[in-house]
Amino acid sequence: MSNGAIVFSEFIVNNISSCILITNAELKIVYANPAAEDFFKLSERRLQELNFAQLFRYSSYDLERVQQAVPTQQSFTETEVSLVTMDEHHTMAEMTFTPIRTHEGAQLLIEIHTIDQIKKVSQESFVQSQMLASRDLIRGLAHEIKNPLGGIRGAAQLLDKMLDDQGLKECTQVIISQSDRLRNLVDRLLGPNKLPQRGMGNIHKILEQIRRLIELEDEEQKIEFVRDYDPSIPDFNMDEEQVYQALLNVVRNAYQALQTQEHGKIIFKTRIANQETIHGQRHKLTAIIKIIDNGPGIPENIRDTLFYPMITTKSDGTGLGLSISQTLINQHRGRIHCESWPGRTEFTVYLPIDLRN
Repeated sequence: MSNGAIVFSEFIVNNISSCILITNAELKIVYANPAAEDFFKLSERRLQELNFAQLFRYSSYDLERVQQAVPTQQSFTETEVSLVTMDEHHTMAEMTFTPIRTHEGAQLLIEIHTIDQIKKVSQESFVQSQMLASRDLIRGLAHEIKNPLGGIRGAAQLLDKMLDDQGLKECTQVIISQSDRLRNLVDRLLGPNKLPQRGMGNIHKILEQIRRLIELEDEEQKIEFVRDYDPSIPDFNMDEEQVYQALLNVVRNAYQALQTQEHGKIIFKTRIANQETIHGQRHKLTAIIKIIDNGPGIPENIRDTLFYPMITTKSDGTGLGLSISQTLINQHRGRIHCESWPGRTEFTVYLPIDLRN
């Protein structure tokens, strides 16, 4: 290859938006393009001191397969890979591994193409459509359950009045109490049945109320609360009770996930964003509320269905808390999003700031 061709190739690689890394057969980095330097927040010189596996705090790609790529001379691509860099930056990416041969010997070309924005838009659209479909299904099913349930309860009440035998009356009382329990569960499945009662509210006041409540529940004082508030967020139009309930469900999940931790930490973080797009609509100002914990993380098999009703990892849970939270946030034209990996779970709530009283 001529010198002109080499310069031309370097020009292309140095100006490409995807991260390009080249490693030797042992995966020690020998080259990184500017996009890779920006992504990892490390200079090429610093990157060349590292092995590829050292670049990530957490990753879902198959490291063993990567290690075998050069010896077997097999290229492959992994899609929707979850990556967490050493500075705690989380991203979804498509990664391509291609064995190459240069004058320096056998090497591995690694391309990392982030797909966060594409994934975010498609996932938001998918979750929204699935939520609407499941809500309609659940509402239809709930009404079909409530009608005969009311008849069973009414018949048990009449029978209870007609019976003199106390033992038989205990049976009718069980029928009545279990019918009430099922009715309450169905009502919760139907979700909030009233529109938001809006007024000017303060998001930090709500978070402080939740923090104090969880601290009272935490009798052993095992959980450390860290507050990182943005004081520039103004009071804005909201239903304080509904926003409180939505955030409380998230924080309580974090608290319960930390029960097995020797040192649990929950971070309350707020920020303000300009021109944020939520459900296809752009908002001038948006409050961003993050609830972050250092727990074991959410199992991968339920991450995509986390906000569906009846999805839970707790043996005694109903799986309705996050579903209700999503409904309440949606009623405020907002969005709730979750990212999780071992050692960190981060729920982010986006609430449009409406300053009209």
